[in-house]
Amino acid sequence: MKIENTRNFCIIAHIDHGKSTLADRLLERTGAVSRRQLVEQVLDSMDLERERGITIKAKAVTIFHEADGRRYKLNLIDTPGHVDFSYEVSRSLAACEGALLLVDAAQGIQAQTVANLYLAMEAGLEVIPVINKIDLASARIDEVKDEIVHLLGVDYDEIVCVSAKDGRGVDEIFDAIIHRVPPPQGDAQSPTRALIFDSVYDEFRGVIVYVRVVDGEINKRDTIKMLGTVGVYEVLELGTFRPNMTPTDSLATGDVGYLICNIKSLGDVRVGDTVVPAKAEGLEPLPGYEEPLPMVYCGLYPVNNAEVANLRAALEKLQLNDSAFTFSPESSEALGFGFRCGFLGLLHMEIVQERLERESNIDIVQTAPNVTYEILTDENEVLRIERPSDLPEPHKIREFREPFAKVSLIVPAEFIGNIMSLADERHGKYISIEYLGPQRVLLMYDMPLSEIIFDFYDNLKSGTRGYGTMDYEITGYRPERLVKLDILVGGIAVDALSQITHIDDSERKGRAIISKLKKEIPRHLFQVPLQAATGSKVIARENISPLRKNVLAKCYGGDVSRKRKLLEKQKAGKKRMKRVGNVEIPQSAFMSVLNAGREDQNKK
Repeated sequence: MKIENTRNFCIIAHIDHGKSTLADRLLERTGAVSRRQLVEQVLDSMDLERERGITIKAKAVTIFHEADGRRYKLNLIDTPGHVDFSYEVSRSLAACEGALLLVDAAQGIQAQTVANLYLAMEAGLEVIPVINKIDLASARIDEVKDEIVHLLGVDYDEIVCVSAKDGRGVDEIFDAIIHRVPPPQGDAQSPTRALIFDSVYDEFRGVIVYVRVVDGEINKRDTIKMLGTVGVYEVLELGTFRPNMTPTDSLATGDVGYLICNIKSLGDVRVGDTVVPAKAEGLEPLPGYEEPLPMVYCGLYPVNNAEVANLRAALEKLQLNDSAFTFSPESSEALGFGFRCGFLGLLHMEIVQERLERESNIDIVQTAPNVTYEILTDENEVLRIERPSDLPEPHKIREFREPFAKVSLIVPAEFIGNIMSLADERHGKYISIEYLGPQRVLLMYDMPLSEIIFDFYDNLKSGTRGYGTMDYEITGYRPERLVKLDILVGGIAVDALSQITHIDDSERKGRAIISKLKKEIPRHLFQVPLQAATGSKVIARENISPLRKNVLAKCYGGDVSRKRKLLEKQKAGKKRMKRVGNVEIPQSAFMSVLNAGREDQNKK
């Protein structure tokens, strides 16, 4: 098929605005999926995606459409909407020339609608605005059109109105794609270059590489190499997605498809790499996209320490399918051997943990998450701190830097006061306010990432009766007045309970944490002191009183000195036990540390 008849496009939108349902209608209308095979959210093949009703992995599919007496090949990529999976969106945009910007007719433009739009515009894509769910009784079609025109600066007649549920307006979408999205700009006569935009692992076939062919073509039995990893392989199978993998003999310029090359090593494929002929010399790699940098870290430990090797194998397999996920070995006195894992956000962390437990059948213990920090030492060295225990001595720290994010909040106008108060409590710095319409406001704040990732979204929803939405973009690190908050149990600092916090919040958080620990740690035969400290200064303390045997039970009447003697003897015995005894800390205590600080903050 001629390259002029090829169109590569994706669907971008806020979460739950109907991306996957619209993809279903496009597949159904073009006959890519028969009515017998059609189920809701065809492209959401993962169990977690179906259960949660969200898209986690971007999916590609090739469909064909007849128009103007010509047959067009349309390569569609369905993308996630949640902010934690924005790296999937960026990878999809690199393989496309156009994007359908989907907006819910009832909810209107949301925070992640704006974020995904900016990603598409930065990538130079042709954006087609689409209003979905026009069949709803609560649809505000004219108001939402005004919002889109205000945001994009397009004409009203450029906006397509559809109902992905019943199929209204789908033909207009095909017309817009064919007439407004440009064909691929590659050169079919040049040496082959293809961009790797995703990869998955199959235990029988090895690594399956998803590519977009930019120049030239790839044929079966070609010998290829990857410029980044310098691996050389023979193409054993290649094909397109219809939506299942369908083998073909070649992939031409502009095509989106897959390669199977008997790649068994997980480290041999890097998303964003360029595929070229094995004997080609001097070819420039294709511009990829910025690799995602994990911002949230937590420890994952197997409940049974004998399963450490199995957990490592499961993490390696998962990392291939999720390039934003990272891990490295670590150990803890309380939990044994495990792995320090990096994520883009809390939903990303939750999805990874659940996938691990389902796909590998390993019971996992997760520690409280924390963000990464930067330290400028007195020797002008910049250190990246992934956990509090990695901090150098206080006298070696010249500057403590915290990650900040630009937060976009779209809320009803009546709740502006609630949300501005919430942002101020979380050390947010006001940037701007913009009215999208008479009843909807876009608030912009600069805020520490540590104050966003835990429960800010939950408080935003409760403070706006469920109507508020948010999106955030990491803007970098900046100096802040931070301190390491150590938690001492029985006089010994427990690394897994330590955290980094603002100096102004340290005493309040310390008191909240040890108060929670006092309820979680069982009583021992000796008194257990709980302390919160910053450096050498103890800022809060609680005591867990000892279990006490009634040694006076057999003393009735008689000399009081005998009773005192028995009590002193018991007290001396408890001192000896305290000196040699170990405090047992249950797993629930480690997770309670996360909740303690947040509950206390919500009471303010």
